[in-house]
Amino acid sequence: MSDPLIKTAVAAADKEEPPSWLSRLRRLVRGRWRTASAVQALHEAVDELIEDSSDGVGVPTAERVFLDNVLSLRDKEVVDCMIPRAQIVAIDVESPLDELVALMAQHSHSRIPAYRETLDDAIGMVHMKDVMPCLADGKACRLRELLRPILFVAPSMPVSKLLIQMRQTRQHMAMVVDEFGGIDGLVTIEDLVEEIVGEIEDEHDAPVAASVITRNDGSLLVDASMLIEDFETRVGLLLTDAERETIDTLAGYVFHLAGHLPAIGETVKGAQNIMFDILETDQNRIKRVRVRGLKRSDV
Repeated sequence: MSDPLIKTAVAAADKEEPPSWLSRLRRLVRGRWRTASAVQALHEAVDELIEDSSDGVGVPTAERVFLDNVLSLRDKEVVDCMIPRAQIVAIDVESPLDELVALMAQHSHSRIPAYRETLDDAIGMVHMKDVMPCLADGKACRLRELLRPILFVAPSMPVSKLLIQMRQTRQHMAMVVDEFGGIDGLVTIEDLVEEIVGEIEDEHDAPVAASVITRNDGSLLVDASMLIEDFETRVGLLLTDAERETIDTLAGYVFHLAGHLPAIGETVKGAQNIMFDILETDQNRIKRVRVRGLKRSDV
């Protein structure tokens, strides 16, 4: 079998007594291991477990989201998660060091690609760790002396393949090159990891309050990143004690109800006959919903 992620998962399952759903996964994998399409069979086995919760031993919500995102990587390409060219923050390699420092401070980036004359002639990237010694020692460093190599990849490259390549080469940034040799976008290892675990916010990201808009018909337009406790404070208790242990946000609750990532326009029914209309989604998360069926006193 060729997939190192699958090998790791099975090895981990053998080391200790797994949860019931993981035990079932191991049996399904071994049962289909020697077929001609072993990897495809494994994906189908995991899909079965993600969707099957009728016997009370289905995959818990948090693990289900994770596994669903891992499986979706097989269909994703670099173009699906790259930062478009217009949003790339880069610097000319002949720029003075203080200009680079100002750029890093303004955009809170620790890595910035460098180019000759135009972005299409990108030649590497500069890391903040290499800049700090110059500042501390008062050295007159040139950007060219601080350059580190950077990967160049095609938009059609599978996300899973690039993630493995970045780990092997220990490079955390890649420039996406179109068929004519121009720079199409940029992707970091964080962008790829977020395809699996969801958006990663660090200590420098300012918290944004989830918005709630009350409509004339009594429905709510809600940012699905809203904490489920805050949502319940507004509309009443919805989760069981078991669900409360694994669900943190409204998006997680709707995902749990649907059993999959619902598409835009899909409607999901929740507790107390509340209906959730999916208005906006990202590649692996629910972003905005319309909530219907609320009592007027809850709006």
